Amino acid sequence: MEKKKLQNILEEHKNKPNKDLLEAADSLKNEFEETKELLLKLSKHLDFVEEAYFKVYNELKDRARLTEDNGR
Repeated sequence: MEKKKLQNILEEHKNKPNKDLLEAADSLKNEFEETKELLLKLSKHLDFVEEAYFKVYNELKDRARLTEDNGR
């Protein structure tokens, strides 16, 4: 559903026929489900990136520590 049409239905919902309200409800439900799915995927991706970053960061930190210890 076009954003303008949905916005009009939301603003004038008391005066809109059931057909328009049902169409808006379906559109909003679909948008909600798509957004929820996207957020779940992004959350999983963010967890992966964070874990990978700390794995690499900790390895670099350990290597730097080894280099410092060898210099003493």
